[in-house]
Amino acid sequence: MDLNYSPEDLAFRDQTRRWFAANTPAHEPRTLDERRAWHRRMYDAGYVGMGWPKEYGGQSATPMQQAIVADEMAHAGAPPTINGLGIGIVGPTIIVHGAEAQKQRYLRKILMADELWCQLYSEPNAGSDLASLKTRAEDAGDHFVVNGQKIWTSGGVIADWGLLLARTDSKVAKHKGISCFLLSMRQPGVEVRPLRQITGSSQFSEVFMTGARAEKADLIGRLGQGWEIAQTTLSYERGGNSLARVTRYASAFYQLVRATKELRRQGRPLVEDPVVRMKIGRIWTELEVQRYAALRVLSALTKGESPGAASSITKLSYSEFEKRYHEIAQEILGPWGQVTVAGPDEFSEVETSSGEPGTWAQAFLWSRAGTIYAGSSEVQKNVIGERVLGLPKEARADRAKV
Repeated sequence: MDLNYSPEDLAFRDQTRRWFAANTPAHEPRTLDERRAWHRRMYDAGYVGMGWPKEYGGQSATPMQQAIVADEMAHAGAPPTINGLGIGIVGPTIIVHGAEAQKQRYLRKILMADELWCQLYSEPNAGSDLASLKTRAEDAGDHFVVNGQKIWTSGGVIADWGLLLARTDSKVAKHKGISCFLLSMRQPGVEVRPLRQITGSSQFSEVFMTGARAEKADLIGRLGQGWEIAQTTLSYERGGNSLARVTRYASAFYQLVRATKELRRQGRPLVEDPVVRMKIGRIWTELEVQRYAALRVLSALTKGESPGAASSITKLSYSEFEKRYHEIAQEILGPWGQVTVAGPDEFSEVETSSGEPGTWAQAFLWSRAGTIYAGSSEVQKNVIGERVLGLPKEARADRAKV
């Protein structure tokens, strides 16, 4: 994409900056209703799902316009939208693989956050080896009956719907017997149990399905096409939502800079320490690398290209960067970075990469999750080596000759 601003881009930036200056809440929305209200305000202003087609509630916006909005949100310290999985993963999957009736039924409600979504993929014995999943969807005539368990389900507690992978044929190769469904989470037979994390929050859940119902109209694609569809979903999860993630990184960066101006060490502001300034410069440099990588992905998506296997490069890059980011932040903040309850000081609160408010200590702990969810860093390295670079598959220990 052309990174030079046209007169139209400059006018759009001015308009966007004025809007966020006038509408950004003075305090972080915390309750679900408050977060929905902020999301809806952004949607009504045209700042949610900007790259989606207009016929489904989007703006068909250019990559530059989307980048401008991300920049201005970060500068204004604007809270993130809600329904990140719906907008970043589920919606794009429906756009690519869904029937027209499914697009009309679900997409606009996803953008408006009228219906919140989760992703029902991982299982206790099928994490990195997702194709080994055991959850079953059995044909019952006019619908499918679903039985099984999912785990590490982000946002499961608040989700109205889930994007489900389930086995519909156990007689074929494991990759070929999987189908993809849209499953109502608000029905008998679906039980969601929150999982307490090291951060103290419960953003993950385990989900039990016992005789749950999946309508045949909610089958995505063809029966047995689930693995192919999952690759689309995972490519969006690993790369397609990276610009929103960079926005959160940038918002946290500005808070960190403010903290170095306010906190003092040996009677002087932290920002005057040359070592601190060097560390801040390192974060900014790496943050710019992440921003340009996100713009590259955004440009490809706008051209109608799927992120594909190359999204693993983006995923590996940002998840490892996030760890370094918060390690350096802890070095800079010292004892102030270790508090787990936000105080009255503005710099003590920061968003985690999941978009949830928390402290710098909680963001540091959460940053470890990025090297596991959406495929661990080790899995991403294998994908890059085999599918991007064309290297031979890694020799498995159980096949190696002694």
